[in-house]
Formats: sequence, structure tokens, C-alpha cells
Amino acid sequence: MTENTDLAQARAGDDAAFTRLIQPLQRELHAHCYRMLGSVHDADDALQEALVRAWRGLPRFEGRSTMRSWLYTVATRTCLDLVKTRDRRALPVDLGPSSDHAVLDAAPVTEQPWLGPYHDVGLDYEQREAVELAFVAALQHLPGNQRAALLLFDVLGFSAAEIAAMMDASTTSVNSALARARRVVADRVPGPSQQPTLRTLGDARVRALVTDFATALERGDADALVALLTADVTWSMPPLAQWYGGLPAVTDFAVEVPLTRCPSWRHLPTTANGQPAVAFYLGQSAEGPHEAWSITVFGLRGERIAEITSFLGPDHFPAFGLPSELP
Repeated sequence: MTENTDLAQARAGDDAAFTRLIQPLQRELHAHCYRMLGSVHDADDALQEALVRAWRGLPRFEGRSTMRSWLYTVATRTCLDLVKTRDRRALPVDLGPSSDHAVLDAAPVTEQPWLGPYHDVGLDYEQREAVELAFVAALQHLPGNQRAALLLFDVLGFSAAEIAAMMDASTTSVNSALARARRVVADRVPGPSQQPTLRTLGDARVRALVTDFATALERGDADALVALLTADVTWSMPPLAQWYGGLPAVTDFAVEVPLTRCPSWRHLPTTANGQPAVAFYLGQSAEGPHEAWSITVFGLRGERIAEITSFLGPDHFPAFGLPSELP
């Protein structure tokens, strides 16, 4: 009854009623836009545009579907419009082979749209699983219609018929897009989700692992850092194109660059993409200020770190509610 009242008032031009209608769904709609677009900034833009479209189109909403279904239709179509005009976002591992030794003074690749990290606060277990880095990175290899079909069906639970109506397509084309999308994602995400690993380890052990990594970096302790890694560990740092695969290459990079050429590190724990993460700050001395450097996201296997993705740049920090500098 309350939703019906708000709907009637919103149709009559009541901003507050419209806000009450959309407020419970805004967080999950934003996560949907991020999955579609691979960037929190693009997700911000897409959600804002979708809500403007929804507000303008509200008088035409006849209630044949739920408000949630209708808003997902508007948000998905908005994202599909953006996908058509923008290059896909990538991680360094998508662009070329790994480096077997440290590359010094590498320049950022600014012409490549990079996948960005996502602050997962407020997301439940299933939603966190669906924003994991490997999954979102795999989605970027799909055409827009396949991306949307997979997310709407496998993540959000809409039926093929509902998705067909949302995308103005046939059920047959939706099922075909879904099948093709699943094959691509299965090839690119061969391992299990991070969520079972994190639950098995428990919060205390996960925190200890990432704290041990950050502390080893701060102390310049290469042995302690390497002891936390798997033999096939990878480390990438968008917007740098270089990435490192395997313990020897990662060790060489760690020793040559962050452990010796970076004067002083500090960190704050956080989470990103449903995975443990650390916000790193770099200073010119231990006594001076430390500036925002990276949001580093960890992929775990068992009790070791198998993937390190350091998203470089202070522009990632505001979305996480983190300061740009530590005194």
C-alpha cells in the first residue's frame, strides 16, 4: 500500500515519493551498472542517467511488472547505450604476456580504459560473489547483450522471458546470448569463487594474511612477503601494462621496486570486489605525510595469496571513503 501511494505521488511529480521508491534498490542497481561497465565512475554516471530516465518515464509505467524489474530495465538499457560508445575495460593480464623481471620506470598506459576496483560495503554474499575481479573482468570480453543476459539471468534471477521484454528481444535470442556468455566466462574464470575460501579461512585469518603482507612491505622484509605467496602468484598494477606471473618474477619485482625504491609505506585495511584489500599510502620518509597510492586487492588460494591487483592512483580512494593522505 505504501509503495502504491508513493508511486501515485511520484507520478504526480513528488520528488520525495520517487526517492522513497528507488532508495531500497539504489545499492544493487549501482552494483549492476558496475558489473556491466567495469568502472565505479561509469557506474555512477549510468545510475544517475538511469534514474533521470526513470523519473521522466514514470508516468508511462503501468505496473505490469514490479518496480524493481522496471528499474533494472531502465538501468540495463542505459548501460547498453554506454557500452556501445566506450571501449571495453581490461586488466594488464588481458593485454599481453607477463614480464619475467622488474620493469623500472614504466609509464602508465592512459589510452587504455582500465577495469577499476569496487567498494563492496552493503553487498550480501551473492552480490559480493558477482563483483569479484575475475568475474567482472571476464564480463568485459562479452558483447553488451550477452553481458546483460548473463547478469540478469544468472546473477539477478530474472527469467528468459522477462529479460527478453527488458531488452526488447526474443526469448530465443536471450537464451542464445546466455549460452555464449556462459562459455566465455567459464573459460576465463576457471577457478572457484573467492567467497568459499574466505568463509573457510574466517575473517580473523583473512585479516592476518593481508596485514602480514602489508607489514612485510612496510618493513622491507622480502622473505616474509614471499612466504605468503603461491608458486604461481600474479601481480598486476593498472594503469601499468606490465604484470608479473610466477614466484621468481613477482619476487624480483617486489625486491626491485616497492621494497627498495619506495621510501616508506603505510596502509589501511579495506575490502574490494568481495575480496580482501589494502589501501596503500606512499611517503618520502617514515616521519612525513603519506599520499594515497593504490587499492590493492588480493585473491587467495588456501592460506596463501595467489593474485595481487594494485589499482594505482588516488582517484580510487574517494569511492572507498578513504583519506587522500595519512599525516
